[in-house]
Amino acid sequence: MAEKWTGANLGFNISIATALLLLPSLAWAHVEQGQAAGFFTGMEHPWSGLDHILAMIAVGLWGAQLGSPALWVLPIAFPMMMTVGAMMGLMGIPVPGVEVGIALSAVLLGLMVLCEARPKLPISVMLVGFFAIFHGHAHGTELPPGQSGLLYSMGFVIGTGLLHGVGILIGLLHRFSFGRIVLRGAGAFILGMGCFFFWQAVT
Repeated sequence: MAEKWTGANLGFNISIATALLLLPSLAWAHVEQGQAAGFFTGMEHPWSGLDHILAMIAVGLWGAQLGSPALWVLPIAFPMMMTVGAMMGLMGIPVPGVEVGIALSAVLLGLMVLCEARPKLPISVMLVGFFAIFHGHAHGTELPPGQSGLLYSMGFVIGTGLLHGVGILIGLLHRFSFGRIVLRGAGAFILGMGCFFFWQAVT
């Protein structure tokens, strides 16, 4: 009973956090020009490509499978390292094989979810953080002309956090026997799509 109650509380807290993250966009919904455009563009960017979406949801799914502290450490580590990659992109510092790295992130994170892999936390953080650099660099190099780099970066970090939240919410199914099968199926799907993205990146 205590575990179910804890899971319900966690799901409720994540829902509240997601709603709070959405408040800035609701408050600025009437703004169509100016610096706010950079925030909105950045917030929408992680949702613009299926490769980004699946990899970021996979981080949340894997964190949910691993449980605390990975449940919150991985979704924090990814945006932090993604910001590093974005700064490199904004500064024009090249990162080789960005598209390949993004594709491989879906492959390996999907594999982790499929196999319910449980490496030590530092290894999990290093894996997530490494691939976050590729995602961040892609965001940074695609900053639209004339928009605020700072607000754009804030936007895509929040957009990424929302995708992690989606993964965590789905990952709560891991507490149930049927849910573990569902999550492993989701991992297999992400792995398969990652292989497709990889094939596209190298051909």
